[in-house]
Amino acid sequence: MENKIKHLEFIQLTITRMNVNSFMIKGWLVTLVGAIFVLSEKDANTKFLWFPPFVTVLFWVMDAFFVSTERRYRSLYNYVRTLNEPQIDFSMDTSNYEGGRNGFLLSGLSTTLILFYPVVLTASIIAASYIK
Repeated sequence: MENKIKHLEFIQLTITRMNVNSFMIKGWLVTLVGAIFVLSEKDANTKFLWFPPFVTVLFWVMDAFFVSTERRYRSLYNYVRTLNEPQIDFSMDTSNYEGGRNGFLLSGLSTTLILFYPVVLTASIIAASYIK
C-alpha cells in the first residue's frame, strides 16, 4: 500500500502545481490589463488599447492548457487509486487520457474559465471604447 500512496502523492503534487499555475495566470492577467488601462488613461496614449483583448485571449489559451493537463492527471489519479499494489509502476504518462473532457478545447470552455475570461474580455473592450 505504501507504493500506491506514494504514486498518488506524486500525481497529486502535479495536479496542485497545475491548479496553482491556473490561479497565477488569472492574477497576472487582471494585473496586466489593469496596468495597461491605467497607463493608457494617464498618458492619453490609446495605441495600447488593443493589447488587453489580445492578452486576455493569450492567457485564456495558456490557462486552458493548464486546466487540460490538470484534468488528465486527475484521470490518471482515478485510475491509479483502483490499482492493486503489484500493479503500481509510478508512471506519470497521461497520454491515455487525452481528448474528450480532458481535451484542450473543452478545458478552455470549462465553467471556471468561461465565467472569468469572457468577462475580462468584455470589460477590456468596453473600457477601451470609453478611453478613446
